Amino acid sequence: MQNVIFIPARYPSVRFPGKPLAMLRGATGDARPLIQRSWEAACKVAGVSAVYVLTDDRRIADVAEAFGADVMMTSEHPRNGTERCAEGLQNLDDEPNIVINVQGDAPLTPPHFVEALSAAMADPAVQVATPVLKTEDDHLALLRADRKTGRVGATTAVFRQGGDALYFSKEVLPFGDQNAKSDTTSFHHVGCYAYRPDALRRYAGLPVGALEAAEGLEQLRFLEWGIPVRCVEVDARGRTFWELNNPSDITLIEEIMQREGIV
Repeated sequence: MQNVIFIPARYPSVRFPGKPLAMLRGATGDARPLIQRSWEAACKVAGVSAVYVLTDDRRIADVAEAFGADVMMTSEHPRNGTERCAEGLQNLDDEPNIVINVQGDAPLTPPHFVEALSAAMADPAVQVATPVLKTEDDHLALLRADRKTGRVGATTAVFRQGGDALYFSKEVLPFGDQNAKSDTTSFHHVGCYAYRPDALRRYAGLPVGALEAAEGLEQLRFLEWGIPVRCVEVDARGRTFWELNNPSDITLIEEIMQREGIV
């Protein structure tokens, strides 16, 4: 087995219980559950030998199996998607070269975002990789609007020359004039990861750190314990990226799907 995609999905959520089963209407008016649209996006990624939905909830599993997904049932113990991917890795008969975590709440993730991670992992020094997208003015305005209204939404990333992450935050970083155009460089972190199996296993054995607990961002555990995360800058290529973090994002994502002809 070469590269495998895991789509971790859980039913409980403080902000949006049952989110994987939320219905999204595309350009043709066809409504499909979020988990299906995320799976369909993942299945378009080149160079992948298998795609699995990982869940501990039978409601999600039943829906995923009905639309044709391979489902791997996991325990209730994982506290985040990366821990669930580590458990999924244990359940595979053959160890893959790379495990790719595609978020179940990001149906607008273009395949080339994920393929860029596979390309970055060709460097044997890279243990974990994740995409980042430079924000244009309208994109930055959406990030700032979430913060001004108190919504916990998208994540931003700051990183070194060469790409290794310095920090991830639910705040809009770097700080700048909130009314200005995007003359500074803010990067939207796309919640997708490529891991080497050893890095994933190590993560699962580490305790939650103070920064991970404060921000509620699983990837900070890597940084707190000295495991570099390579940020891979990706190009939108005319696509609009946004995740479904809150119920209010449904309308925005449906508008994007209709505008871009995503059925």
